[in-house]
Amino acid sequence: MINNSTTKKDLIPIILSGGIGTRLWPLSRSSFPKQYLRLNEDSENTLLQETYIRLKGLKNLNDPIIVCNEEQRFIAAEQMRQINVEPIKILLEPFGKNTAPAITLAALIASEIENDPIILILSADHKIEKRESFKKAIEEGLIFAQNGRLVTFGIQPNSPETGYGYIESEKEISNEVTFSNIKRFVEKPNKELAEKFLNNKYFSWNSGIFLFKASTILNELLKFEPEIVSICKSSLTNNLLDLNFRRIDKELFKSCPSKSIDIAVLEKTNLGTVIKLDAGWDDLGSWKSICDNSNKDNNQNILKGKTFAKNVKNSYLRSESRLIVGLGLENLLVIETDDTVLVANKDSLTSMKELIEDLERENFEEIKVNKKVHRPWGHFTSLIKEENWQVKRLRINPNESLSLQMHNFRAENWIVVKGIAKVQIDEKICFLNPNESIYIPKGVKHRLSNTEKTPLEIIEVQIGTYLGEDDIIRFKDKYKRKDF
Repeated sequence: MINNSTTKKDLIPIILSGGIGTRLWPLSRSSFPKQYLRLNEDSENTLLQETYIRLKGLKNLNDPIIVCNEEQRFIAAEQMRQINVEPIKILLEPFGKNTAPAITLAALIASEIENDPIILILSADHKIEKRESFKKAIEEGLIFAQNGRLVTFGIQPNSPETGYGYIESEKEISNEVTFSNIKRFVEKPNKELAEKFLNNKYFSWNSGIFLFKASTILNELLKFEPEIVSICKSSLTNNLLDLNFRRIDKELFKSCPSKSIDIAVLEKTNLGTVIKLDAGWDDLGSWKSICDNSNKDNNQNILKGKTFAKNVKNSYLRSESRLIVGLGLENLLVIETDDTVLVANKDSLTSMKELIEDLERENFEEIKVNKKVHRPWGHFTSLIKEENWQVKRLRINPNESLSLQMHNFRAENWIVVKGIAKVQIDEKICFLNPNESIYIPKGVKHRLSNTEKTPLEIIEVQIGTYLGEDDIIRFKDKYKRKDF
């Protein structure tokens, strides 16, 4: 058994940030999913950043542990850096295995940092309107967690929602009674059942926010899902550290069962407590929820970006790059990115998952990636791509640099459009100002750096027989990345 003492504990937030958010396609993609986007119009921060910022003011609050996948690691690190937060660890899952393994891994790592801390499990894509009410509910939950309870937070339903799981409590939850032991969990119900739950004070939405001591959840996992604990422990034994990232042994972890924490533990334990959360919670997981949480004009329209609407009603128009003009439209959702346009009847948004599956079967690469690709040094955007040549726009952040690298199949031309570029070709170093350029032959070692305090922007023209991102041989890299 794991130590289960009741002394006062530090609070470590565990932010689950590995989702893809397919229901918010085309804005959300696997290469840059919704939690890294600014979708809450009341905030200038991304959903991930907001997830931690709203906790400030809680007693004994630690920096977070973030769980994400390999592809997103530098995005998560950079977004935390932007709000002056250094995560305790960024845990890199090689595969998405649902929330039970993710929470197990995080609880094990948190236990290495502190002596049996209390951990607060948070999804990186929630909206919370009332921060003080949210923190008050957490503070109430801390009392139960200190005493060995597994706390979850329930939301009073305001519609017969079929996209959420439900919690049935032993007592009616009200303004006077704000907590109860949990009787059972109900998976996403059909419409008829959801309508029965709507005005029943024994039922609440499962927010997916949990609070418990690390020892409590690990002991319950050992009781109900010992295989998950065993595999997670084994996959951490090699201590695969990479900067502030903690890698998981891929070969060991791939056999781990994929289960939600609800199914693995909470539906079986007798330690469950639900606490009422009345804080303007919403799961920003679909275009419907985005529409419901956005300010509307007099025609019930939501217009984002470069848009113009005439005789348009009850529609959502969002432009990321080009002008969208709507004429004589009603009840439509139009999302424009630099490589995709989605046009949908708002009543059909429940079919988004099936649509994505159809597009994946047809091998549309736009499902997973977009033209803007993030790297630890900044990002690049693909402007034009033909068979043997392509043009990119590179943005290198201050005091960052690409790896010292070489390409076997392509040559490159760099043109500086903003900032000052430090360029290394073999052993020679030079500096380029705006409107200056340089040629890098294939098979030659080279590196591009920004030593200035302002961003560097480069137009890169690639010419060669193969232009894939895996044509990179790295010799030195400050981010410790390996070759593709």
